[in-house]
Amino acid sequence: MSISKKMREQMQRSSWIRRMFEDAERIKKERGADAVFDLSLGNPIEEPPSRFLESMRSAAHDAASGTHRYMSNAGYQQTRAAVARLVSQEQGVQLSENHVIMSCGAAGALNVVLKAILDPSDEVIILAPFFVEYIFYIDNHNGVAKVVESDDAFQPDPGRLAEAITDRTRAVIINSPNNPTGVVYSGSLMREVAKVLKDASQRHGHEIYLISDDVYRHIVYDDTPLAAVFTEYPSSIIVTSFSKDLGLAGERIGYIAISPAVGELEALFSACVTATRILGFVNAPALMQRSILACLDARVDMDLYRHNRQVLCEGLTRGGFRVVEPMGAFYIFPQCPEPDDVACCAALRDKGVIVVPGSGFGRPGHIRLAYSVERQTAVKAAAVLAEYGR
Repeated sequence: MSISKKMREQMQRSSWIRRMFEDAERIKKERGADAVFDLSLGNPIEEPPSRFLESMRSAAHDAASGTHRYMSNAGYQQTRAAVARLVSQEQGVQLSENHVIMSCGAAGALNVVLKAILDPSDEVIILAPFFVEYIFYIDNHNGVAKVVESDDAFQPDPGRLAEAITDRTRAVIINSPNNPTGVVYSGSLMREVAKVLKDASQRHGHEIYLISDDVYRHIVYDDTPLAAVFTEYPSSIIVTSFSKDLGLAGERIGYIAISPAVGELEALFSACVTATRILGFVNAPALMQRSILACLDARVDMDLYRHNRQVLCEGLTRGGFRVVEPMGAFYIFPQCPEPDDVACCAALRDKGVIVVPGSGFGRPGHIRLAYSVERQTAVKAAAVLAEYGR
């Protein structure tokens, strides 16, 4: 056998988004690209801000000795200190460079954290619907993913969460703004989640980490407030990247930020630094670490995402889908007019609109639309969706 059984199973389980993307490519060849409206991939379409491009050019032309060598596995001290100042402002808690590890994107950050905290068979709770890669990241480090349903508005259910925690629970992963729903978790519910975790940590006699995947934190609409997890829960860890807010998905630059109030802080920090090395990341890209320094507060233009969100929500509603309006990110996760989400995707595909079944995200009966697309793609897709239920 050329590949492992486990890898073969994982390839099969992770195929929904790739399958829909391949369908889109095939249909484009058959009908022409103008007849296909692909909403399957959450690939940021907005270009990076000019301030980043200027900073990158400057960093690339810096001929100082040593700028392309290895550095500390945690990253450049100057970059970590700058990130610490940013996180301190957002979280209302004082951080230093000794709370920050630069990473190869948010995915790299999460794998580093899970490597650092999990023993075999430890459980990590994720909330459905969820970003499908979480399952694989947890499995990478011999953990067990335990799925807990959110409510009908895709908000955390503290009661269900409390029931799911066992003596093997090591962490809970949250993602707000959320992929695939675009929902932002309310501050009041996050306080309830924090209380559940505090009580469970005390009851089971060990720290249960709250890992907050903040990759969409700066893609929010209508001034929606965001909870500060470090303020709400001391045993929190943030994993994030600049992929979405600076449009740098291909550059693989992100960071881990550890709450100063976490238990055994120095040990956890050292474990994450060591995990960065032994997982083969070694360190975050040197050029990107220097490039982001001058633009940590810069953002991509949000106008396109706002426009696409509005026209697609309107089209979906007219087409008979039940829509929870997204408050952030660039996804919509409507409930289909019929219970079979795979059949719904197939019917839309026949009409030229490519979306992903909610089954792939742990919530059947729904579909995910990614609206990080050109304006006209969203407009034409919305017109098709509006006719769906008629």
